[in-house]
Amino acid sequence: MSNSNPLAWLDNLPEAFQEYRNGRKLDEVECIVPDLNGMSRGKAMPVSKFSPDKPIFLPVSIFYQTITGEDVEMDIENQWAESDMELRPDMSTAMAVPWAKEATLQIIHDLYNADGSAVRVAPRNVLKRVLAMYAEQGWKPVAAPELEFYLIQPNVDPNEPIEPPVGRTGRSGMARQSYSMSAVDEYGPVIDTIYDYAEDAGLHIDSVIQEDGAGQIEINLTHGDPLWLADQVFYFKRIIKEAALNNGMFATFMAKPMRDQPGSAMHIHQSVVDISTGKNIFSDENGDATDLFHWFIGGSQKYLPQVMPFLAPNVNSYRRFESDTNSSAPTNMAWGFDNRSTGLRVPNAGAQDRRLENRVVGVDTNPYLALAASLICGYLGMVNKIDPAPAVAGEPDDEFAIPTTFDEALHLFEDAEEIYQALGPEFCELYSQVKQEELHQFHREISPWEREHLLLNV
Repeated sequence: MSNSNPLAWLDNLPEAFQEYRNGRKLDEVECIVPDLNGMSRGKAMPVSKFSPDKPIFLPVSIFYQTITGEDVEMDIENQWAESDMELRPDMSTAMAVPWAKEATLQIIHDLYNADGSAVRVAPRNVLKRVLAMYAEQGWKPVAAPELEFYLIQPNVDPNEPIEPPVGRTGRSGMARQSYSMSAVDEYGPVIDTIYDYAEDAGLHIDSVIQEDGAGQIEINLTHGDPLWLADQVFYFKRIIKEAALNNGMFATFMAKPMRDQPGSAMHIHQSVVDISTGKNIFSDENGDATDLFHWFIGGSQKYLPQVMPFLAPNVNSYRRFESDTNSSAPTNMAWGFDNRSTGLRVPNAGAQDRRLENRVVGVDTNPYLALAASLICGYLGMVNKIDPAPAVAGEPDDEFAIPTTFDEALHLFEDAEEIYQALGPEFCELYSQVKQEELHQFHREISPWEREHLLLNV
């Protein structure tokens, strides 16, 4: 890059950002990475200080932190030396920060060690590892996530229950209005802001619907490369939260924010194409399902229970599966044709669009890790030729039950040797210890329920 023009890289930014910038002076660059929980970490700097070729550093200790910000003591050599990781920008992810007052750019970075090797515990690198395993077989996965979330009234006191927002009619809705257009219109200003922010960022929304819960919205994204879809989910969570704030509301991606309302999922549609031909390997020349498709299902049935800490990564995640208000949240790994009571659903589709929908994933997950975990289970099924159980037409039985608590899920994950080897032992051990510490912190808390019902009654 020419030293005479250190900002020449600006001319190569995506078209959507150039339109957003519209000749304005670029003020700031946000250099961001997703942590284990999918939160944004990184640095912001004046545009004059940023260059795609100039190293930026963060301590590896950002991956030793729990969701509460506490550091976890682990058996890692020189853990507290806090060695630096090098951040390298993926310029294909560069996009606007539409809610910023001045023209601002955000870029997702990949992480590398001092010796140039990829940081194995970085979630984006974990997903890349899985995609590379597919590529070695001549396969390319395709994914399409569906994001459910709640718009809620601003809540600054964690001891107070969460309430649905007040919409344009001035009423706080508690009723469930699944697929209601009037319910979508009720929160029109927020949704319009989300659309505007997405357009400025160069992101595309396939559809928006009102889900089962009061103030619960679903946004569907167009299918594509899993890494790019994970990047989009990462960005969309920021966009949606900021759009809600700018309209006097909060947006939450908790799996189960309200006791008497359904939980929020991130269903993932998955298919696999042959790299050389672009054809869906789940269908043969006659349009029938292939052995690979059935093996993908078989692997999903066998291994997905072992990776539940990636699909339901928090204590609250498992409240979504409670039977009284779980709505369509599945509690099993059975599979069936167009059967929403199963955790694995085969939607009605043509041969080229044959796919498997994973309906167990919660929206509170890290999208990179959820996609990596879901895809590696299908991959192991295909390479190990694992046959699925018969398809279920009605309600599944307990044979395919998933872990019902975070404790149970973590114990099952700890014994998942094949998963550890596939995703990387160093990463899996780190993730397990961080989540165990989060669980320990949760169990130490005294809840409002305990104070209300036990303080003077026992």
